[in-house]
Amino acid sequence: MHNAPSTPSPHAAPLLSPRLVLGSTSPYRRELLVRLGLPFDVASPEVDERPLQDEAPLQTALRLATWKARAVAQRCEDDAVVIGSDQVADLNGMVLGKPGDHARAKAQLQAMRGQTVHFHTAVCVKRAATGFEQTQVSTVSVRFRALSDEAIDTYLRLEQPYDCAGSAKCEGLGIVLLERIDSDDPTTLVGLPLIVTTGLLQDAGLDVLGQLGQAGLPPQT
Repeated sequence: MHNAPSTPSPHAAPLLSPRLVLGSTSPYRRELLVRLGLPFDVASPEVDERPLQDEAPLQTALRLATWKARAVAQRCEDDAVVIGSDQVADLNGMVLGKPGDHARAKAQLQAMRGQTVHFHTAVCVKRAATGFEQTQVSTVSVRFRALSDEAIDTYLRLEQPYDCAGSAKCEGLGIVLLERIDSDDPTTLVGLPLIVTTGLLQDAGLDVLGQLGQAGLPPQT
């Protein structure tokens, strides 16, 4: 088990009950959650993230988000609200995972050029003390430009997005690879849909604005 405190803004509210835990060590999800202005802990879910045989990409995202939240919640002895999340890139039903190296990333981008890829980002919020558990998914459709091999190599050398499903960081230089993004939530593609997440936290009994209001402090900006 790996537990490490997050590093929210010094202006964030003091820790209030229930405790908030992000069941992910992704720096991208951590940066997004910091925007809410609440302190939180980070825990590694330590689950097998390989897709199951014949499992649809969207179902993989939902299952893994749920597994991650449950795995972390089992190790929390106090009243904690746990967020688990998983993102799966779906190219015509084929799962595109984190490439890990240049060769795999190049192959992914070559397969995606001129294509529309669906990024399914699932969120599970679990509060074991009350028996609450809900999972939702937010999907983004991304149209990739018809990229040359030279452009792909240049991008990968510059940004090295080898820890990103789909081999592109839309919040960075990867935006030049894209022709169109269709989404109800701009944070979904980065890795944690905050619209879905805040709704689930509210349902679990953690009201973001209420917590900040009790503390008398503004949210992170």
